[in-house]
Amino acid sequence: MSRLVLYLHSSAGRYGADRQLFAIVAGLDPARYRALVVLPEDGELADDLRALGVEVIVRPLAVLRRSLMSPAGVSRVAASWAADAGGLGRMARARDVALVHTNTSVTLGGAAAARVAGVPHVWHVREIYTGFERWWPGYRRLLLTADALPCVSRATWTQFDGAPEACVLPDGLAVDPRRADRTAAREALGLPADAFVVATLGRISGWKGQDILVRALGQQALAGRDDVIALIAGDPWRGEERHLRELHEIAGRLGVSDRVVHCGFRADVDTVYGAADVVAVPSKQPDPFPNAALEAGAAGCCVVASAHGGLPEMLRDGETGVLVRPADARSLASALADLADDPARRARLGAAAHDDIRRRFTTERMLERVQGLYDGLLDGRGG
Repeated sequence: MSRLVLYLHSSAGRYGADRQLFAIVAGLDPARYRALVVLPEDGELADDLRALGVEVIVRPLAVLRRSLMSPAGVSRVAASWAADAGGLGRMARARDVALVHTNTSVTLGGAAAARVAGVPHVWHVREIYTGFERWWPGYRRLLLTADALPCVSRATWTQFDGAPEACVLPDGLAVDPRRADRTAAREALGLPADAFVVATLGRISGWKGQDILVRALGQQALAGRDDVIALIAGDPWRGEERHLRELHEIAGRLGVSDRVVHCGFRADVDTVYGAADVVAVPSKQPDPFPNAALEAGAAGCCVVASAHGGLPEMLRDGETGVLVRPADARSLASALADLADDPARRARLGAAAHDDIRRRFTTERMLERVQGLYDGLLDGRGG
C-alpha cells in the first residue's frame, strides 16, 4: 500500500517553487506514495493540484518572508508557528502520515508536525540566507533538526558546512517550456515587432534585480537605444507592491519609462519566451536555483544572468549563457548591447542551453532522487 506524504508549502501561485511542488506531487509513483498538501491560501496551485485529484487543505501556515526579518516580524511569525504546529501534528497523526515534506525552508510547522506524528521530516532548502547573518546561526540549527535537507544547488548546500543531513538535489524542469511564435507573442504583449526585447520573469522583489534591468537601460551602452525594451513579467507579493512602484519611479528618473513594459504574471510563459530576444536573471543577492533561468534556457532562449548563487551551476559563461557581475547595471547593459548586435550569438547560446539543460535537469531524475530520499528515511525506520 502506498504511503501518505504531507506536503507543506508557502504559497499557492504558479512561480518556481510552486511549480516544483506540483511536479513532485504529480510525478509520485502511486504504488509507493500519495500526497496530502497544506497551503496557506487558495490559488492557482491549489486548483491545479485538485484537478489532479490531490487533497488540498487550506489553513494558516507560518512563513518567514524577507520583509519579516526583523525582531517584530520574527516574533509574529513565531507566534503563528506555535499556534499552527500542534494542529498540523495532530492532523498528521490522525491521517496516518508516513512523512512530512516541507517544500521551502521558510515554511515553518513541518518540524513540529513530524515530531508530534513521530515521522521523518524532509525540509527542502530553496533559499540562500545572504544578508541575514544575524539570524542564520539559530535558523540553521532549526533546519538541521530535519531528517533530510535536500538543497537545490551546491551554493545552497554550502550553507550547512557539510552537515550529513544536507544533500544537493537540483530541481527538474517542472514544465516543458517552449517559445511561442515571435510575431504572435509580440502582438499578444503589445510589443514592437522590430524591438530588442529583454524579458525578466519572477516575483517582483527587492532582490530579484528587476531594478537592475531598468537601470541598465539608462547606462551608456543602452542609453541611446530606443529599440531596447525591458519586459517585466511577474507581480510582487501581496503587501509588497512598493517594489513595483519603485521600478516605475526609477524608469521615470532615467527617462526610460516608454522602454519598460510590465505585463504582470503570465501563466503562458511560452508567450514571454517567444517575444524575448534575451531573458535576463539579474538577481542582486545569490539566487539558489532560479526556475526562470532553468526554463528559459530549456526553451532555447539566450539567458544573461548574475554570476552568483546557483546560476553558474546551471549556465556556463560564453557556452550556454552569459554571466555578469551581480547588481551591476553597467555590466548588464554592456552584455545586452553586445547581444543586441549579434543575433547569431544569441541563437547559438540559446540552442546550447536548450540541449544542455534538458539533458542535465530532467523531472524524471529529480523525482527519482526525491522518492529515493523518502525510501531511505522510511525503510530505515521500518515505515
